Amino acid sequence: MSTDHIGERTADEATELTLTTAEAATASAATTSVRYYAVAPGYRLNVRSGPSTNYTIVRVLAEGARVPIYCQRPGEAIAGPYGTSNIWDNIDNGEYVSDAYVLTGSDGYVAAHCS
Repeated sequence: MSTDHIGERTADEATELTLTTAEAATASAATTSVRYYAVAPGYRLNVRSGPSTNYTIVRVLAEGARVPIYCQRPGEAIAGPYGTSNIWDNIDNGEYVSDAYVLTGSDGYVAAHCS
């Protein structure tokens, strides 16, 4: 850019700036501090593909696992060591665990609702 055009941008430069800003916002959201929560002691917890025991088990968490909660959604009510809850925690893409087995310190939602 020449000094004659300081403060002006071409359409390509403006598009590049917009993409960079959008990427920065996405990166900022992705790097936002995600809290990890302990799974109830003594339990190996089934991770399911959706918020119900009707969904397939995609993996099993080891005893002592800690999980991130990216978002939460309502689903089948499950009785566990932390009470009965219909809240399911999204711990990864397409992976859910019952909140009744996760020590969040709350009977309600601790993360945003999944969209």
